[in-house]
Amino acid sequence: MNKFSGIDLHSNNSVVVVSDDADRILYQRRLPNDPIQIRAALAPHREDLVGVVIEATYYGRPGIMHGLSLSGLDCAA
Repeated sequence: MNKFSGIDLHSNNSVVVVSDDADRILYQRRLPNDPIQIRAALAPHREDLVGVVIEATYYGRPGIMHGLSLSGLDCAA
């Protein structure tokens, strides 16, 4: 099953969502802007993740995207 992740990046937290190819939400949480916690949240879905999209009108935390890209996740902003 293909899975997709969307991350809505805010100034001090991110809303992380994982959905499947039928648009069912499999995971949704508000997490601190900590790449380790976000990677841990995505880890159970990693094998099936097609990609990660990050929406960031506030770009004060570029370390999040950099940290996720270093983990091998396919991140597009």
